Amino acid sequence: MSEKRRLPHEHDVDSEKLMERMPAEDYFQTVASLMKQMNDPSRLRIFWILCHVEECVTDIAAMADMTSPAVSHHLRILKTNGLIVSRREGKEMYYKAADTDIAQKLHHAVEEIMEISCPIK
Repeated sequence: MSEKRRLPHEHDVDSEKLMERMPAEDYFQTVASLMKQMNDPSRLRIFWILCHVEECVTDIAAMADMTSPAVSHHLRILKTNGLIVSRREGKEMYYKAADTDIAQKLHHAVEEIMEISCPIK
């Protein structure tokens, strides 16, 4: 049984309760890794677009005002991290946000942060 960790200064008993509820360090590492993937404004914009529509690379590039190779680079990263999925229809590949809990929560978080930091007047 591990000994309970104590704070150097015990100003408030709520701090001890918080420490008991604090997630393990690897949870914070997972969140940091996910946030790192969304650190690029272009990638974030592409993810946001794909949360709302299913599109091909050419149309995503036009919507994001980017080149197709640049979009493909970001799509590869988003797909590797399980945030988007793709499907082929003939010669065309279509992308959309993954229907996963993590992709949906990240989409909602992005929307909430945008509402806080960029309110529409």
